[in-house]
Amino acid sequence: MVDRQGIIVYLHQLKHAKSLRKFGHVQYISRKMKYVQIYVDQQKVDRTIRKIERLPYVKKVVPSYRPFVETEYDVVRPDKAKEYDYKIGL
Repeated sequence: MVDRQGIIVYLHQLKHAKSLRKFGHVQYISRKMKYVQIYVDQQKVDRTIRKIERLPYVKKVVPSYRPFVETEYDVVRPDKAKEYDYKIGL
């Protein structure tokens, strides 16, 4: 399985959104905020960002940090209020 990472591309005009398909998989287009969310292979993220930033219709390019954020938590402490409610029988 290939690791993927998201890239958020802010545009001046949305008519250029379809042309971003050649860089990766277009997942979402926001018409109100004028951005496109693209998923690319994690090894190609830096190269793709540099290519996209050179385009004249692009305002800003932001990589997603979701693959690097820890989503599994080791220490799970129960909430004291909930623990008290369970003992009472609520």
